[in-house]
Amino acid sequence: MKRSILLIAGILLSLVTAAQNVPTKAEDISPLLIGESVPEVALTNTNGNKVTLKEVLKQKPTVLVFYRGGWCPYCNRQLSGLGAIADQLVAKGFQIVAVSPDTPENLQATIDKNELNYTLLSDSKMEAARQFGISFKVSQQTLTKYKDYGINLTTASGESHNELPVPSVFIVDKEGKIHFEYINPDYSKRISSELLLAATEGLEM
Repeated sequence: MKRSILLIAGILLSLVTAAQNVPTKAEDISPLLIGESVPEVALTNTNGNKVTLKEVLKQKPTVLVFYRGGWCPYCNRQLSGLGAIADQLVAKGFQIVAVSPDTPENLQATIDKNELNYTLLSDSKMEAARQFGISFKVSQQTLTKYKDYGINLTTASGESHNELPVPSVFIVDKEGKIHFEYINPDYSKRISSELLLAATEGLEM
């Protein structure tokens, strides 16, 4: 019993520490590198059920995408572009999994809006993004600007952390090892579908 309590306390302490270490600028993130393994984290699917990322990845090699949310036009353009090449990626043996801070309900709205044919998962507490090293704290000035545009990050995620992931794409094998990544602090810059397809060529997965 004492050992279980200590283990839980250790996990909570690590989560608090991770939250404290979140940078305040997208340019200051320290993402996982090619060759490293993805963390063991829990996400939520559109039905509200918890799933572990590693269990999802075990199914087949994965194009794993972190995006800011369904409110972001650049993200919607990227998600639609992924949908357009989904059949080609599946034919190559890949699955697409896209993760954002959005609630499960907002994920479903994004699926319906963009007619997506792949998996979206919720990282509303930003635990996965923090452990991938791609989370950053949004400034008050930016939050005010977003609200002027009708964007409320708390409503989108159901949480008050005011964090976002830097848009990122990882190609991961079934064991969770990262073979490719594209991470750009400039949220308006995304990898093209053509380059992503090219990146899958020659990977020994």
